[in-house]
Amino acid sequence: MATKEHILQQIQDMLHEILPQDALQVTMELDLMNDLNLDSLKVMELLEKLEDAHDISIPINILGGIRTVGNLVDELQKLTESS
Repeated sequence: MATKEHILQQIQDMLHEILPQDALQVTMELDLMNDLNLDSLKVMELLEKLEDAHDISIPINILGGIRTVGNLVDELQKLTESS
């Protein structure tokens, strides 16, 4: 099972690949689209990387509830616990 801290670090590392910005500090409160300026393609790229890293499939029906990095961390933790 992955810890929230581990998942958050993974997301931060992946976001640095997708959004090469210096000093990008990813926190649980950041909104994926509004604060990080991710468009839908970038969000899907991030989700695909996370699915590959954890060998899981993120169900489409939960995507509507994922707005912040914290939401994403919580859902990933639930999915990794059940796999």
